[in-house]
Amino acid sequence: MIATLIILLISAIFFVSGKVRSDLVAICALLALLLCQVLNPSEALSGFSNTTVIMMVGLFIVGGGIFQTGLAKMIGSKVMTLAGKSELRLFLLVMIVTSAIGMFVSNTGTVALMLPIVVSMAAAAGTSSRRLLMPLAFASSMGGMMTLIGTPPNLIVSDTLVSAGYEPLGFFSFLPVGIVTLVVGILYMLPATRMLTAREKSKDKKKDGKSLKELVKEYGVTDNLFRVHIKNHDSKAIGQTVVDLNIYREYGVNVLELRRSTGQNRFVRTVNQQLASPDLVLKQNDVLYLSGDIDMVTKFAEDYSLRLLDNHVDEIDGSSSNASMDFFDIGVAEILIMPTSSMINRTIIDAGFRSKFSVNVLGIRRKKEYILNDLGSVKMLNGDVLLVQGAWKDIARMKNESTNWVVLGEPLQEAAKVTLDHKAPIAAIIMIGMIVMMVVDSIPVAPVTSVLLAAVLMVVTGCVRSVEAAYKTINWQTIVLFAAMLPMSIALEKTGVSEMISNSIVTGLGGSGPRILLAGIYAATSVMTIFISNTVTAVLMAPIALQCAMQIGVSPVPFMFAVAVAASMCFASPFSTPPNALVMSAGQYTFMDYVKVGLPLQILMGVVMVFALPLLFPF
Repeated sequence: MIATLIILLISAIFFVSGKVRSDLVAICALLALLLCQVLNPSEALSGFSNTTVIMMVGLFIVGGGIFQTGLAKMIGSKVMTLAGKSELRLFLLVMIVTSAIGMFVSNTGTVALMLPIVVSMAAAAGTSSRRLLMPLAFASSMGGMMTLIGTPPNLIVSDTLVSAGYEPLGFFSFLPVGIVTLVVGILYMLPATRMLTAREKSKDKKKDGKSLKELVKEYGVTDNLFRVHIKNHDSKAIGQTVVDLNIYREYGVNVLELRRSTGQNRFVRTVNQQLASPDLVLKQNDVLYLSGDIDMVTKFAEDYSLRLLDNHVDEIDGSSSNASMDFFDIGVAEILIMPTSSMINRTIIDAGFRSKFSVNVLGIRRKKEYILNDLGSVKMLNGDVLLVQGAWKDIARMKNESTNWVVLGEPLQEAAKVTLDHKAPIAAIIMIGMIVMMVVDSIPVAPVTSVLLAAVLMVVTGCVRSVEAAYKTINWQTIVLFAAMLPMSIALEKTGVSEMISNSIVTGLGGSGPRILLAGIYAATSVMTIFISNTVTAVLMAPIALQCAMQIGVSPVPFMFAVAVAASMCFASPFSTPPNALVMSAGQYTFMDYVKVGLPLQILMGVVMVFALPLLFPF
């Protein structure tokens, strides 16, 4: 017992100091419990197999898909129309919408779904996300207090009452309590978030290089960008390759890319971007993106019975759309020709950019001059900067040719910034399906299964670019912190620390009246849940609260609610609940941020509940 208390105290000191990474502190605490033989290896590592931790991993990937497809930005823009430019309305919308979702979806799932949306809204509103993410986490817990299924402690106290022969709590029995917690939370958090001042690094505010749109605009590539649609089934282009058509030599027109629809559903728009490689056979309904003289593009379209699209026709479903360079599967980058390069005095065609690296050369910047026409015959000179186009992985592969050129910028990082807008409907369907499986009890799928299924679908459908990109969406510091601290609750329970603390508080207050006893049970539960998960705290405290109420001859219902509320309304620690842990990294919060903002709210909530619960559920 003493060893456990010492380890817990030292861990708390390091967490508060903030001088050592929180995940490293958690791992060291776990190792200390192992070395002191408080826990065996199976117990110590149980946190890493915990369903909540696994669910958090999956939800990070789902959140990454929501963000990378631009779905978060789309939803955020809709909400922003309601909030306008008012930071107050934005704060209220985040709190109310999050708590409403939290009524039916686990607070962990609610935060994971809302986190990318709130980050996008904060960016659009020009406010710091730090002032919205902690309220987001707290609101999800408050929303969970409104229904029986909102959070595990609610189910635990209901089962405890049923086991003792009392009537089970109804689905909305918690609603009055949840509304009170939300009102108190909003009134407190509104001024309290002022303490969460912006911590964005100054270097992040500086513009880092040119954006992809700026690059193609600088070179003037889009000035002569045209699209032709192979609409007619009798077009002579069908079944031929770009090499067969000999477009460049015959018309002086450069084929930049091909877009091919892979689905006919008007809602789910799935389009593949491809470079027009020599062996790519053209099919009906393909769209070619061309760069060249308008007269020659028109002649090419007429010769092969192609439809020349204007800027008001979309190649997919006939809706309004402007022709533009998109960077879903294909990107652009600049490469600088080195003085020692073997490419100097060689033409673009001779250099074999397309055959060796599967990239197109869209333009050449030579000092202050931009060369866009007849590029194939242009000889490269020392200091030329070439704008190349290709698949992101192919552009990244060009960095290996360091003796010939230098790739300016980081292509893979640029690719990560591009939102896959055409995948947003797919991400929305996956997200909605996940929520339905988590909410509807008649669907025999566990919440963790539905989350993992959604995460895999995000990768398989391309809402997340690749498995590597999926791994990068996971905040491993948060996962390790939470998983390593979960076994602490086992240690506290195993050594009798939890029972000793709770029994001593309850025994000392048992004869002081029901309200004082209620306050003692609430305080004991609230303190324990700072260091132990709310589920374990509710399991430990619910039977104790029930026995205390029965001993003094009063209704146990308000005592059960006190345990449920105190177990869930823990705001003073980042690892007490998954929502708090999920927003820690995204909001750049420290342990002391939770103490500074969350601890007063946790105390205030306790004071309010001691007076409110007996009014809602008389003794």
